[in-house]
Amino acid sequence: MTKQVKPTAALKQRLTTEEYAVTQHAATEPAFTGKYDQFFEPGIYVDVVSGQPLFSSTAKYDSGCGWPAFTQPIDPQNVVEHTDHSFGMVRQEVISREANSHLGHVFTDGPAAQGGLRYCINSAALRFIPADQLTTAGYGDFAQLFATQGGAHRD
Repeated sequence: MTKQVKPTAALKQRLTTEEYAVTQHAATEPAFTGKYDQFFEPGIYVDVVSGQPLFSSTAKYDSGCGWPAFTQPIDPQNVVEHTDHSFGMVRQEVISREANSHLGHVFTDGPAAQGGLRYCINSAALRFIPADQLTTAGYGDFAQLFATQGGAHRD
């Protein structure tokens, strides 16, 4: 008989300490330290836990906040927002629908021309899939996002 590994134990083995703390315990990586903060290559960002598509580089911009910022999710159905009352503040927490991973928070101070939202997301919650590897990685449905666009902008 084989011993069943609990999902928590499996996640701890698969994720880095920071990825686990951020996605499973709503930790926040220090500002300006995440690998995707100043990263602007064309592609999509998926949940590091489940691989669920979350954000596109076409909606990424440099907000100066110290974390990757997006104007919108790749599909609004893939993220869920909850009111977060931690640290004496009221904020909107963003989690992934499929894995219930903590991603970050959404604020209403984003670029007005793109809807006014700023999804402030921890790099540790994300895995980047380059645009030229979408099909081979199983995300070919998103390749059309990059057929005529550069993939990212810096407001």
